[in-house]
Amino acid sequence: MDFEANQMCSKRVTSPQLGIHNRLLEVVNRHRQSVSMRPVAAHSQAAFAALQHWLADKPQRPIILDSCCGVGQSTASIAQMHPDAWVIGVDKSGVRLDKHHAYANTQDNYLLLRADLFDLWKLLNQHQFKLAKHFLLYPTPWPKPAHLQRRWYACNAFPFLVALGGELTVRSNWALYVQECAAALNCYGIGAQIKQFESETPLTPFERKYQASGQTLWQLSAQLKPSL
Repeated sequence: MDFEANQMCSKRVTSPQLGIHNRLLEVVNRHRQSVSMRPVAAHSQAAFAALQHWLADKPQRPIILDSCCGVGQSTASIAQMHPDAWVIGVDKSGVRLDKHHAYANTQDNYLLLRADLFDLWKLLNQHQFKLAKHFLLYPTPWPKPAHLQRRWYACNAFPFLVALGGELTVRSNWALYVQECAAALNCYGIGAQIKQFESETPLTPFERKYQASGQTLWQLSAQLKPSL
């Protein structure tokens, strides 16, 4: 059973916001020019320690991060597509991660972690990690205008994401989400490409359900570089 997909209706995203939020650039630039002093949660610190231990005796390979991995179907699939990389799936929900057994495969090159992404992105930067690829697949869109800063590209964690580098892939069933993400990246001097797509092999339960219900899926691709 698709745990995540069955916990949420596949209705199309609706919002009174019809275009780029009028405060988006102001918010993105404020976060870009400031340093967040929020302390790292203990469970995130423990997750990062587990990651360091997992990598300690392994040969050096490209690192791929699957943020908001949910039940980890995407992490397992990405690991299968990139057998010569270390793939890390991260989600804040232990309940979702506990459902991974239904999606696991025999790949030994991936690890699932329960952590706050703000914390993990921050710790990865502090320890000078650089990513080859970074996936952000179907994050909660937070479509109400008042919830702008709950969207990843408009929150104070976004500078950490940008600084990790790598090829960023963001997928959403809300076109405005990827459009705003592209506008946020532009504040860092980073260009992005947006396209509609259909997946022959859906990477997540959400992707499968959205596509089956006839929704248009959108993908943003960008090559990140160090934060300005």
